[in-house]
Amino acid sequence: MMKQYIILGVLIFLFGSCDSFLKEYSQDLAYAETVTDLEEVLIGNGYLDRSIGFLWLHTMDDDLEESVVSSNYTDYENFFTWASYPCMRNNIVYKDETWVNMYKNISSVNVVLSKLKDISNLPEEVERLQGECHFLRGFYYYFLVNTYAKPYVKESAVTDLGVPLKTTEYVEDIYFKRNTVAETYSLITDDLEAAAHLLKGKEHQSVFQADYYAVQALLSRVYLYLGEYEKALQAADSVLQGNFSLLDYNEFPQMAASPGDIYGIHDIVPVDVINPSSAETIFTQGKGAFSGNTHYYGIANGSVLANVNKYKASEDLVQMYSKEQVGGTDLRPMFFMYVNQKDPTNKRYIQKQTTTSITTASSEFLLRLPEVLLNKAEALAMLGKDAEAMAVLEKLRVKRIAALEYKELDVRNGEKLVELIREERRRELCGEGHRWFDLRRYAVHPKYPFTKEIIHDHYFYDNSIRQVTYVGSYKLNEYGSEPAYVIPIPQHVVEYNKGSIVDNETRPDRKAFIRF
Repeated sequence: MMKQYIILGVLIFLFGSCDSFLKEYSQDLAYAETVTDLEEVLIGNGYLDRSIGFLWLHTMDDDLEESVVSSNYTDYENFFTWASYPCMRNNIVYKDETWVNMYKNISSVNVVLSKLKDISNLPEEVERLQGECHFLRGFYYYFLVNTYAKPYVKESAVTDLGVPLKTTEYVEDIYFKRNTVAETYSLITDDLEAAAHLLKGKEHQSVFQADYYAVQALLSRVYLYLGEYEKALQAADSVLQGNFSLLDYNEFPQMAASPGDIYGIHDIVPVDVINPSSAETIFTQGKGAFSGNTHYYGIANGSVLANVNKYKASEDLVQMYSKEQVGGTDLRPMFFMYVNQKDPTNKRYIQKQTTTSITTASSEFLLRLPEVLLNKAEALAMLGKDAEAMAVLEKLRVKRIAALEYKELDVRNGEKLVELIREERRRELCGEGHRWFDLRRYAVHPKYPFTKEIIHDHYFYDNSIRQVTYVGSYKLNEYGSEPAYVIPIPQHVVEYNKGSIVDNETRPDRKAFIRF
């Protein structure tokens, strides 16, 4: 007989044990009876902690290269080389924190939603919190399905395995199975549409809590993934009714020197144009992968991924900013990247924010106005409204190109226009968690499919001789020819559920090859 327990440990079915998180907050939730109580629980346990990020997401695509000049240890190495099971370090399996954190937050959201049903007073506040809950659950399942499942393809989504769905607050003593990709996206869109209805007209609390415009911004992205372009366009236009505006990069100083380090070296650092208080920011939660600071020994020491012994911007990405040179000089490299003077290769590093404080904007759960405009342009292009799509692109470009050189690009149509929009997404949204998911969805696009090989060169720093050695290169083949575009289901999840949760197709044991 099914047991039902209304406790925060709802995800025991996935983890196999009740860890400290569940013990710590189960009593808090037991005493949460008012709207204020539940809002505190939601902020503390439903929203992502600002110390949590999913930095591995950035290491698999073609926007980063390895930069090993001072250490023999590189975080996320197994993601960078598309290993058969990436959640390993020194041949030891570690818990997949992405899965764990996402389902913990979903668990909290489900319990808050359940308890809100029992509150009869303050209906406006109850609806607002319900809306935030539906938004968060939709966002988390969006992230999960794009990590652990194949990209959405209408014809196969009803059979492709997605992720386990849990929308109730109680624990069930059964082994769970994976829902399909279609079922997962159905829940995502249902949650987000419900959130839009509940949050419309409600007072916005802060950029760290969802409102109606955040919901519509995410819907514009999700409907693009689904190929529902009219709905994507409607959602984007809803956001454009809000009080957001594009920053004009012509109005900012293009660079500044950091305080000198102990050797008197000054890094040339970007001006901070992406932050929670920006007029472009709609919503943010969680940690920033490319946030640093200008204190102590220069910006690189404070950065998480853009560090001299971790990852730098790929040459492929850097060259993208000069591809449309006929339209004027692109200012974004000045604001999104910097050159660390201690790096002998003189390469650029992605550095989109110059603070590591709790006010940093996220790099995986950030919604900005430029993305909404790019979503709109893509939807228009797919609907055959090429001139309108070009006009939207120019609305963004005029704020990103040197004013004295700016020229509108030649009109493009069909596939050439879609290619331009995709390239503009890469230029504008680098380091914000889009590129890996975009590469996946482009590969299965029904009208304009695009896929590519990606090669990552791997290095080793020998402390004994203080020298960098080239180890070899790893290749990710085009989508469709191999399974590494999907992350394996965590081993502890598969094992605990006794095979009821089926793993993804086995990824190959990739071997390095020598290319130079």
